Amino acid sequence: MSAPQPSAKAFVPFVSVETMMRLVHHIGIETMLVELAGAIEADFRRWDVFDKTPRIASHSNDGVIELMPTSDGEIYAFKYVNGHPKNMAQGLQTVTAFGLLAQVSTGYPLLLTEMTLLTALRTAATSAMAARHLAPKGVTTMAMIGNGAQAEFQALAMKALLGIKTVRLYDIDPQATEKTRRNLTGSGLELITCNTAQAAIEGAGIITTCTADKQYATILTDNMVGAGVHINAIGGDCPGKTELHKDILLRADTFVEYSPQTRIEGEIQQMAEDYPVTELWQVVSGATAGRRDQNQITLFDSVGFAIEDFSALRYVHQKLSGTGLSQDLDIIADPDDPRDLFGMLQRAK
Repeated sequence: MSAPQPSAKAFVPFVSVETMMRLVHHIGIETMLVELAGAIEADFRRWDVFDKTPRIASHSNDGVIELMPTSDGEIYAFKYVNGHPKNMAQGLQTVTAFGLLAQVSTGYPLLLTEMTLLTALRTAATSAMAARHLAPKGVTTMAMIGNGAQAEFQALAMKALLGIKTVRLYDIDPQATEKTRRNLTGSGLELITCNTAQAAIEGAGIITTCTADKQYATILTDNMVGAGVHINAIGGDCPGKTELHKDILLRADTFVEYSPQTRIEGEIQQMAEDYPVTELWQVVSGATAGRRDQNQITLFDSVGFAIEDFSALRYVHQKLSGTGLSQDLDIIADPDDPRDLFGMLQRAK
């Protein structure tokens, strides 16, 4: 007896790395960054409807593996993601990820997708969305300290959403800086390579720090940061990993995604529990001010939050329609009689 063929209900759309790359180019990288930022911002405006919990982390001496779940009551999403700084020495990615979108009413998955590329895109889109509310008006120069896998995405997002024209690059590894300069050549950005972090921040209205080492580091010291800048700190994203001297935080107005998570993982893990922060959704919704004046130092202490991944997953799901850029995976058991799972197994002999 031949095994019964699965019905349409058994299949879940799957987006591979190859297909995600094709989708990004189909949409256009900068267009996708702008649209992702819009999707994330729209979900931040309805912050109250989401389940919110700090990500579930499994730490080791080598790195961290995390699950990031959330739901708006109709759609559920989660992301699996790791952070292993030592991977680079083995020729492996520091961060890898995949994610799932599901229908709350049935529990059936709607989408399974790679999220290594998608996480880089949504992180950059979130950074630029935050900078649109927090950075000085008319800023045209950005410093990019840490020129790893995230750097080009950050630069292009700031260009697309804020009109950044010049990016000053620095990394302790000159080869990383050269890689970033090469990849961004022809993007319309003026690219300046620098020999020190101090040189990189000269004249920059936005300073982005994105380094990988899992340690308490001091990428920026207090004397390096002048009045009026916006700091986009995205490298401190787990316990025991920071990039900024705490004195900078004493001078800055600090904005975070979800305070209970950021106090464990972000730059503010260095500070007392009563250190004041503003959750970014409050600024996006108009409940509180972001940048108040040109002399204010603003800090987006970004560690990444599940709602951003929810937004990205739902965006990809919507964009797939009519493109043919997914494949069907048979991953849901679908017996003719929902009570007869065993019978379906037997008929497959």
